[in-house]
Amino acid sequence: MSRAVLSIGSNLGDPFENLRSVVDALGDRLVAVSGVYATAPWGGVEQQDFLNATLIADDPELDCRGWLRFGQELEAAADRVREQRWGPRSLDVDVVDCDGLVSADPELTLPHPRAHERAFVLVPWLEIDPDATLTVRGARVPARELLGDLDATERDGVRRTELRLVRP
Repeated sequence: MSRAVLSIGSNLGDPFENLRSVVDALGDRLVAVSGVYATAPWGGVEQQDFLNATLIADDPELDCRGWLRFGQELEAAADRVREQRWGPRSLDVDVVDCDGLVSADPELTLPHPRAHERAFVLVPWLEIDPDATLTVRGARVPARELLGDLDATERDGVRRTELRLVRP
């Protein structure tokens, strides 16, 4: 069995429904889902704000590469087009962490190489796993510490919405 932390985001089409498609596809494999957060775009490309969430999922049939393929299939189903780095997208599914594995493979770098710099990943992750840790420069570091190291404007740019991805 593998456990994956997935960061999902969207700012094209119906962003909320794009995020919900990931939750629906996970079904019983979903362990935890954060609230939905509105965040300013990251990377300097002019575009509308994103909706973001973080998920934790378990699946005895998937390894870490399986989680990558799962995310890519969902992105393709949402007509994800990769035209511009950090540009707008219908759906982004990133494998942030998978079983604590560290990999420098260009196809699947784990943990996600910039997760420790992104409040839109750390804030929702800490909501569903207050004890979350991430490997940074060879050491496992509490996500809370990583978030505290970020600039206040980065942290303040992650705004909780009233939207819920899991139906009551």
